[in-house]
Amino acid sequence: METLLVRPEIAMNQFLPIFIESTLVLVFGVGYAAIITLSKMGYFSKRWMPVGYLFWALQTYFLYDFAVLIHSNHFTMKVLMVTMLVYLFIPHLYFYLIEEAEKRYEDTDEAVQDTKKN
Repeated sequence: METLLVRPEIAMNQFLPIFIESTLVLVFGVGYAAIITLSKMGYFSKRWMPVGYLFWALQTYFLYDFAVLIHSNHFTMKVLMVTMLVYLFIPHLYFYLIEEAEKRYEDTDEAVQDTKKN
């Protein structure tokens, strides 16, 4: 017995908007990650953080619009939006874990350096 898959058709005039919006999702996602990371590392001032959050908001909007254009079902759209919320917090979690690890092992590093001096 053959399985029949019914997929929504995408109109020919929708290919360019779909391509542009999917590209913007990638561009704004990289921009968000870069700005937040460089701000946390001290290469940019903390004043750049709102620009990073603006990039995240634009990425989320274009991802939602992209999902509408390709006729995603409701479950997929919910998964995409939850993923975007997680993506908002991942850089902050990463730098929090690095700071906590540095605090935890700071005393150990000093003890090792003291023993090398003696």
